Order: sequence, then structure tokens, then C-alpha cells
Amino acid sequence: MFNLCYKGQKLQRIVQSKRMEEPYFTFGIIADIQYADKDNRLNYLKTSMRYYRNSLTQLKVAIKEWATESIKPKFILQLGDIIDGVNTKDNSSTIALERVLEEMDKLPIQFHHVWGNHEFYNFSREYLNGSKLNSRARENRIDQQVGTSESGETNDESFYAYHFSPFPKFRFLLIDGYDLSPIGREKTSLKYDISFNLLKEKNPNEDLNSPTGLEEEQFVLFNGGISPSQLDWIQSILTSSDKKEEKVFVVSHLPVHPDAADTMCLIWNYPEVLSMLQSHPCVVGYLAGHNHEGRYCMDPSGIHHMTFSGVIETPPESQAFGTMYVYEDKMVLKGRGLVEDRTLHYRDPKNMQVGH
Repeated sequence: MFNLCYKGQKLQRIVQSKRMEEPYFTFGIIADIQYADKDNRLNYLKTSMRYYRNSLTQLKVAIKEWATESIKPKFILQLGDIIDGVNTKDNSSTIALERVLEEMDKLPIQFHHVWGNHEFYNFSREYLNGSKLNSRARENRIDQQVGTSESGETNDESFYAYHFSPFPKFRFLLIDGYDLSPIGREKTSLKYDISFNLLKEKNPNEDLNSPTGLEEEQFVLFNGGISPSQLDWIQSILTSSDKKEEKVFVVSHLPVHPDAADTMCLIWNYPEVLSMLQSHPCVVGYLAGHNHEGRYCMDPSGIHHMTFSGVIETPPESQAFGTMYVYEDKMVLKGRGLVEDRTLHYRDPKNMQVGH
């Protein structure tokens, strides 16, 4: 009898332990697919090969793995640059995008899309707003159906940003790193004038994509900035999340920390954005692409900055995507190929420091 009770208690402990190990939820992450039906060629800086056709194969592999994982991801974060700007040379942008979306549609899981510089090389903001890449529109429709405006509200439709909560006490905030940028803006718009004048003031080079000689190397044409109106909006969301004691993941195409990317790949006004994020205890992670080699750092305040390797520059024999497992006290990244495994504990609000 004692033996049976002992075995029963042991089995109960095993079941409880297994339950404790199960994540609240998981999500997939992939960055810089940059598909084009083109031959391989070197990147802009002539430092790395771009595997244009193979990027679609890489996506197919990622989708197959996400579809067969024992714990299905609640959603996938597509961190921008879904197709490459080279598609504009033969007017194949729409066809290239359709091919990528066709593969994504095979996975019955919601994709949340970030817009990067290559989205704006290929399409106007007006086009993107009406396309499947506008995942904010879907969140807004869900809000209307359930009678809440919590996920998607932005009082300024001129920037593409929204937030959603996939699980109680967790929130994802997608921000628009090209809110201030000449690319993707109509030349007759006020934001184009503001952005172009700021860029020319900071970058006197004839080639505005060149950081040569700049004190602030982030001021190049393939980057962008966050406008005051978007900063105010972000501030309001984070303040609300602080009060609710939520954990927030901020998501953008552009990195925001100089140890998480080359300076020439950062948001124009990254010091201002970073300082604001660090001042909010709710922010636990910042997810970005753009810097194709990928990088990671934890800043002094305890925010984890994860810049994901770009699919476009991943050799055919490797991979570049990951799945994040979210727990009460930590997040665990299961990477594939160039994306490393990481166990990342949340910051302690009591020991917060602000600083780069």
C-alpha cells in the first residue's frame, strides 16, 4: 500500500513538473527573406552573398518546421524586407510578393508583418496599407468584432504601428522605423520634407546610402526614424502596460541598440527611442532584423535586444529562423542554423538602470 502511494505521489510530481515546463505560448521569428527570382549576387557593400531564389526555399523549411512542432506557435513575426528591391528592375515586385505569401498561406497561423526598407523600395505606403502585409488591419477587425479597441488603435494613420496581446500579461508592440524616411513617402508630403531635410543635414554625402565620414552613421537613406507623434503613441502604450504589469516585446525592422547592430543599421533617433524603452519596466525584449549577420545584447536596464540573421544571406546548407518559448520568468529561443539558442530571463524592475 505504501509502495502504491509512493508511486502515485512520484507520478503526480512528474506530471506537475512537466506542466511547469510547458510555456505559456510560443511564436516563430524570421527576418529579411528578400526573395527575388534572380541569380545570386553580392550585397550592396560587396561583403556577403545574397541567395535570392534560395530564400524562398529557406522560408518553406521554416514553415514546415513550425507546422510540425509539438507546440504550435500562436503567431509568426515576419521582421520586414519580405522581398528584395531588385524586383523593381523588371517590375516583378507583385509576382515575387505573391509567391512568398502563397507559401505563408500554407501555414494556418497568423503572420504579423513589419515593414522594412525593401517594402518601400517595392511598394508605396498606400499599396502596403491595402495588402496582406498590413497585419494591423486584421487586428483592428478582430477588435471591432469583440467590441474592444485595445490592439490596434493609432490616432495617426500615417505610421504603421499596432499592438496585441496573445496571452494575459504579455503584449507585442510593432513600431514603424520608417515613419520618418524619404523612402515610402510621397514627395509632396510633409513627412517627406522633414525626413529628407533631416537626412541631408546629417549626411552631406552624394550617395545618401553611404555612412562615410559621418559622426552619426545611422543617418543613411536605408534607415529611418520615429516621429514625435509615434513616440507619444508608444509612450502611452508602454505607460498603460506598466500599470497593468505586462511584459512587452517591442518589434521593428530596425534595431535600436548599438551593441545589437552596426551603427549604420540603427533607427535614426535611436538614443531617444532607447532611453524611452529603458524607462518603462514593462519592456523585456526588442526584436529586429535589418543587420543580416544578426546580433544580441542585454542592455544595462535588462532589456534583451535580439537582431535576427537575414534569410537572404544564409547559405543553402544552413537556416535562419527561430521559435520563442515564453514562460512566466523567462523566454527561451530555439534557433535554427545561424540563429543561436538562448535562455533569456526577464529584467527585474527593482534593479533597473538606464543607459546604453
